[in-house]
Order: sequence, then structure tokens, then C-alpha cells
Amino acid sequence: MSEQLAFRPATELAELLRRKEISSAELTRHYIDRIERHDGALNAVVVRRFEQALEEAAVADAALARGERLGPLHGVPLTIKESYVMAGTPATWGIEAQRDNVADADGLVVSRFRAAGAHFLGKTNVPVDLADVQSYNPIYGTTNNPWNTERTPGGSSGGSGAAVAAGFSALEAGSDIGGSIRTPAHFCGVFGHKPTWGIVPMSGHEIVPHVPDPDLSVCGPLARSAEDLAVALDIMAGPTEREATGWQLALPEPGFKALGDLRVAVWPTDDIAPVSAETQARVRMVADTLARLGATVSDTARPDFDIRKAHLVYQNLLTAVMSSGQPAAQIERIRQRVEKLDPEDQSADAVAARASVMSHRDWIRHDFRRERLRRAWDAFFRDWDVLLCPQFAVPAIPHDHAPFAERSTIVDGEARPYMESIFWSGVVIASYLPSTVLPTGPSSDGLPIGVQVVGAPYRDRKTIECARQIAQEIGGFAPPPNLAG
Repeated sequence: MSEQLAFRPATELAELLRRKEISSAELTRHYIDRIERHDGALNAVVVRRFEQALEEAAVADAALARGERLGPLHGVPLTIKESYVMAGTPATWGIEAQRDNVADADGLVVSRFRAAGAHFLGKTNVPVDLADVQSYNPIYGTTNNPWNTERTPGGSSGGSGAAVAAGFSALEAGSDIGGSIRTPAHFCGVFGHKPTWGIVPMSGHEIVPHVPDPDLSVCGPLARSAEDLAVALDIMAGPTEREATGWQLALPEPGFKALGDLRVAVWPTDDIAPVSAETQARVRMVADTLARLGATVSDTARPDFDIRKAHLVYQNLLTAVMSSGQPAAQIERIRQRVEKLDPEDQSADAVAARASVMSHRDWIRHDFRRERLRRAWDAFFRDWDVLLCPQFAVPAIPHDHAPFAERSTIVDGEARPYMESIFWSGVVIASYLPSTVLPTGPSSDGLPIGVQVVGAPYRDRKTIECARQIAQEIGGFAPPPNLAG
């Protein structure tokens, strides 16, 4: 069987299965063989259920033989981020204390993919508590980038990005609160979509059952084509059973036919989070492609708000979510430290400390500020269809397991704060905007570079379709050279 089959988009594989040009059992075995041959160097698929997957593939083949078709991914084998709940598998989030947290039933997103006809080969690696742009933890170890094993595939959906890029899975689902879908897509050279907040339920992406959906965080797909993102989003999105009593999701269509119809704002770098010259050039290359096709393109259009204050809003809201599970003793230590801070200290460390222990009253004030940001974005997107910007300052960074305070990111030879690049994720997340990352080809060092296409709330189909058409112009996914054969 051709190795290139493993790199075909999930929608194409589903069509081959429908036409019975290949069986689900054959395709599933093909992916299992690739994982067994190549994943030793990557450590992406850390929870494996190969026997069950082959049994489920046989069931899918039998259904097709009877003329039954369950859905758009009937017979297609997937992997999914370890943090999702799946019967008989652990959902540890990389936390040692949760090593034995094995689910007895499928969560909502897993159930929705199964209802669409897919089955699962296993689950992919994450950082501890999903809280890093690298993916390593004491339970499963370190995941490496398929393009260069000395580099990280990103986080927190790092195993997801690596599995899709390496041809271990037809499709993936990750989650994103600080770029955790989009950064692995950028680092690994695949497509990733961060949906508008709230359209994909977070139920089943959890350690403790039945927790309410957190602020900012979303579930979304990673894939080898924008078409696959669109199909996966349709499967994942929509109300829970309780919500469906009263409402249904109806995302608008893309609203344009050709790239030349678009009004495009371009934001290639910013002093608050400088981007490497090569990454900036890639954003501009995409913009130039759109301009050549007739799109209206602006390098100066920006939403009408103070960018630094906007980033502070995101930092505060993000830290409020990420610190919510900290033990009482840790919160008390932070509270004592905050009492000693200079009121004028607005360093990232001071902002994070205050946000960790802020009152609900203060959180509401940040939420008011967020609403002003959202209204500014609303006005911006009345004039512009999409925004092009980087996802991260540089391509995939080297592994670095030192304490966070001791890490840095090298941008054109200059050491920058390790988490500074989260600005490019947060400017989108804070206002609940949808964003699609598409691959634009390798850097001079042979590492992928992705570009974000950001849209107005609920315009998810527009950003995905824009990414699809751009990929047609510049070339989309390409396998890592050492895994293509």
C-alpha cells in the first residue's frame, strides 16, 4: 500500500472507502503500521487502542457492505488529544496525580465523531495541565516534531499536530486557550482551526466530569486540508442535549466566491511581540498573493483599541482560568506576594500573580473591558473581511524543559520572553474570534511556517474557506521529508 495514502485528507479517504477502493480495515492497519514504525522517534500517539480500532474498522466495513453509511467519516481512523474523554482510556492531562483517571464512557466530541462514522486509533500527547507551548509530561514523556526531532511540535495539542503531520491519523481534535491548536499547526505544517468561543461544547474535554465550559477555551480540529477542518467543525459544533431544547447553531456561509473579493488587513509584526523577519515575510507573501488576485489589502488597518491594554485583558482572563484549580495553599502564597507588589508593576509576572487571586469583582471589570474590545472588533470587521497575522514569532522552537522563568525564545538572534508570542494567540482568543492557521511551506531551516486567518465572530466558515483558497494558490500541506516515503 502506498505510503502517500496516509497523507491524504480525511475527506478523500472517506470517499475511497465509500467507493470501496480500500477497506476500513486496510486503512486502519496502514496507520497502525506507520505508528509502529515511526512513532518511536516522535512519541505522539501515547495511548493506543489498536485492537479495538481494528474491530471497529471491521464493523464499519460490514456496514458499508450492507449499503449503510453512518456519516461523512464512515470507516476513517482518527486519533484525538489525550485530554478528551474516551471509554477505556486515560484522560490525565499529563498530571501525575491523574495517571489512573480512566473513563468508563465516551465524552461528547468523541461520541460525535463516532456518530459521523469514525473510529479511534488512540490518543496523543500533551503538556502538564495543557499549560505549555511544548508537549512533555511525567506520564508519557516528550513528543518531538516530525520535521526535526530536536524541536517541539508545540502545545498543548502537540501530539495532535505531530500525528497529523507524520501521517499517523486522518484527522485530529485539539483544544486552544493560548494557541494550543494553532501553534502546533504552525510548528508542524498542518491546518488548525480555533472556533468562535461557545460553538463547540467543551463537555467531554475534562478531568472532572460535568464541569461547566471555561472562559476562553475552545475545542477544534487539526487536519491536512481546510476541507477536513470544515467537515470536522460541522461534526464537533452545535449545542449539547440540554441546550438543543432551545437553540440550534446556524453558522453563515463564507460569503465570498474568490479571494479577489476580499478586504484583507495585514498585521505582520508588532513591538509588543516582535516576529522574525522570515515569519513576517511569509505573512506578507500571503498578503501579496491576495493582492495579486484582486483583493483589497491594507498594512495599516487595525482595530480601534490600545493593543497593550487589550493584551492585559487577555493575560488577566487567561490566568483566571488557568489558576482556578490551584490548591488553597498555593493561592495563599500568591496572595501574600501580591500584597507586596508595587502597584505600578505591570510586568508579566506581576500581572499573572494578581490575576491568580483577583476578586470576582475585578474579573467582572476585565470582562467589561473585553466587551469594549469585542465591539471594536465588530466595527473593524464591518470594514474588513479577514485579518492576516502570525501565529508565533518563529518556527518550531528547540525543546527546553527548564523552569518557565529561565526559558526564552530566540527571535532573529535576540532572546525574547518565552511566552511573549502568546500575544498572537491572545488577541484572537480574548474577543472569542475564529482563526484558521494554514501552512505556507518550510523556512530556510526546513521548519514549517503557518499564518493565521482571523475573522469576525461566527464567521468560521469564512476563515476556513479563505485558508482553503489560499492553499490552492501557494500549496497546502506537505509531508515531512523523512516521513514521506
